[in-house]
Order: sequence, then C-alpha cells, then structure tokens
Amino acid sequence: MILLTRRALWVGAAVAALGVLGFWVPWGLDAMLLADVALLGAVWIDAALAVRPRPGGLGVAREAPPAFSVGSRGEVGYRWRNATRRRARLRVREVRPDLLGGTQPPRRLTVPPRGETREALPVTPVRRGRATGTEGGAFVVDSIGPLGLGLRRGVVALPWEAAVYPPLVSVRLRASVAQARRRREQGITPLRRLGEGRLFESLREWVPGDDLRHIDWKATAKRGKVITRQYEAERRQHVLLVLDTGRLLTADIAGVSRLDYVVQAALELAYAAAQHDDNVGVMAFADGVQHFVAPQRGRVGLKRALDVLAVVEPTLVESDYPGAFRYLAARNRKRALTVLFTDVIDRFASDALVANVASLRPRHLPLAVTLRNPELDHVAALRPTAERDAFRKAAAEELLRAREEALGYMRRAGVLVLDVPPERAAQAVVARYLDLKRRGRL
Repeated sequence: MILLTRRALWVGAAVAALGVLGFWVPWGLDAMLLADVALLGAVWIDAALAVRPRPGGLGVAREAPPAFSVGSRGEVGYRWRNATRRRARLRVREVRPDLLGGTQPPRRLTVPPRGETREALPVTPVRRGRATGTEGGAFVVDSIGPLGLGLRRGVVALPWEAAVYPPLVSVRLRASVAQARRRREQGITPLRRLGEGRLFESLREWVPGDDLRHIDWKATAKRGKVITRQYEAERRQHVLLVLDTGRLLTADIAGVSRLDYVVQAALELAYAAAQHDDNVGVMAFADGVQHFVAPQRGRVGLKRALDVLAVVEPTLVESDYPGAFRYLAARNRKRALTVLFTDVIDRFASDALVANVASLRPRHLPLAVTLRNPELDHVAALRPTAERDAFRKAAAEELLRAREEALGYMRRAGVLVLDVPPERAAQAVVARYLDLKRRGRL
C-alpha cells in the first residue's frame, strides 16, 4: 500500500496556493493541476524506491526470553536487517498479544544499507497466560522513500511464543525465608529417623531380627562378619494442588479475579513445598479435568506446576466433582496433602463438593482452601441506618450462616478447612503447610 507522508501533505498544501492565483492570473489553476500531477508522480516513484519488508530485502528477528512474570518488566531485543543497497527509513508499530500489552506506539528507526540495527524494548505483561502465534505478533512497517514524500506500508508477521507466569518476587522472597527457617530448625533438632524407609543411612552389624533382605554381602565379605544396611525413614511427601476453575471462581473481588488469588496462593505453596524437598503436583478441573501433573520433585515438578498455573482460566460451568475426584484417585495412589482451592455457598449447593473431598480420607490428607468475600463480610458487620440496609445486612448474615454450615459439615467429615480473605490466602496456606509439616501430619 502506497501512502503520502506528512512532508507530501505540506507540499500539496503549498501547491494548492497556486489555485488561489487563478483568481488573478489565468494560468494559476493550470499550474496547480500540473504541480499536483507531478507531486503524485513523485510520491509514487519515491514509495517505489523505498525498501520493502520482504525476504531478501528488509527483515526482523526477535530475541525474547521464553517466560515473563506479571508486573515484572522484561526486555526483548529486535534485530532489523537490510539486505539492499539503499538506506531503510522506517516507522514501525508492533502488535503484541493482549497479555503482553497489545498494540504498541509507533517508533522510528533507520537501517543502513547491507547492515543491521538492534534495539531493546521493555515488555511488561498485564496478565498471566501463554502467548502463541494465533493470538498476535506482527509489525506494521511504513518504509519511507528517499525523498520523504511517499511510503510503502506492509505487515511483517512475527509470532510470539512465551509464557507469562503469576508474580514471582514475593514468592521467591518467602520461599527463601522458609528455607532459612527450615535449615535453622534442622540445625537445632536433628530430624533423622531410622525406620523402614528407602533412604540409605549407614551400615552396622547384623543382629537377630533384622531383615535378611537388607544384608550387604559386599561389606559382609570385606569385614568377615554379617553387615546390614540401615535406612532412614523418608521425609519427602507429596503435595497436590487441586484448582476448581468452575463457576464458583469466576467472580471478581475488588476488580481481581478470585482465580488469580487462588493461583498466587497455589504458586507460593508450590515454592514452599519445593524448598522443603516435597514432590509437587497440580490438577485443574471444571466440568472435566483440564490439566494434571503428577507430583514430582525439585525444579522439574515446580516448572510443570508453573506451566499449568500460567494458563488456567475460570469457566462459567458447573464443576464435576465426582468425575474429578475419580480421576484423582486413579492417577495418584500415594498419600498426599491434597490442597483443594475452591469455594462454597451453602451445604446443599456444595453437597457434591463436601462428599467427594471427604472421600480422600484416610489415604490422603485433604485441605480445602476457600476465599471469603470481603464485601459480604462488610455488609454483615454494618449497623443499618435505613430499611434497605437492614434487608441487605439480613441477607448477608444468612449467606454467611449457610456458608459456615457447609464448612462445618466439611470439618466434621475430617477435612481440614482454611477459610481466609483473598489477600491473605497465599500467606495462610503456606503457614498451614509448614504447621502440618512440623507436626508430622503429612
């Protein structure tokens, strides 16, 4: 597409002044028409001489990290290459996926003949998710001709492939504090326990009653007496994060999605569990199981959990609790702290949830994390000054009473319940995990 530049518009405005002379001299209008034709020809020729964004001409490559964090500023590098003998004068506007900021303001750059130009630009993601080629990624390039009168507009496709994770700064800080605390506690009180675990601890002389399968025959031959292996009871447990992404988590709290609070809490718990050498897994479900990652140790398990937490989204459907927990029972048979992030309304509406969470016992240790509604708590605590306020207060108290009844029924069924305000969910769930770990409940 060939377009006029601002310089061409100013020249056209000057040429239009010749038309005004037509009121006094007979040749003024003819001169204006000839000047307009000459200007249009110059614009066309100038745009034709502009460097075109195409293979063998002008190209661009991106150098970007594979992952970003919401609210954290990242940096992306671009390398513009000009394979022609003419200088490329460009005005470019990048179209990014919405989660990476959307359409960017235009900027100007120059690429020398048979050379390249590098630039580094900031990227600040606005929400978590995964950017793929189908969601956007292109440059609208205006290549300006040598005279600056005409330009040729083209589109250069440059798809994005990047993941945007939830905020990680506070997570890493709290995880490092938890790690330092754990090391300090281990230095004061030895946690080694000898038992039937599979972690090798030491060798000792065999005594009657020891398991014959633990005899170390090489050490026995070397020392001339029967030597057995002594094992340390394993302290590594499984922590499984289960996210209910159905309609209960679609609502917003103060403009922030309830699921975003849940994702942040799950992420902090995953970091804390990894710091304590526990295996971390994750499952997300709504009307069906959307993601499942079996508990794994260390960075591998944490990375796979992060990949799931980056892309989960709430859906306005009824959650299939029986199907999800049947799937969970078939895929994860080892005992685990199963942390379910969900919400409840009342006992009758949450019967399926309560019944299926309780079915995890006694093999697993279930912990239900529910988010309170601060606005509802505020209305229930108000002193009404008008009839309308009294009705609102009564309705809020009734909702809270029904909700507490459902949570109480869950507690009586043997399920641990953590009912907290959204902004305290991450801190509270990590504290509860550390408390369960310290008391040996896992």
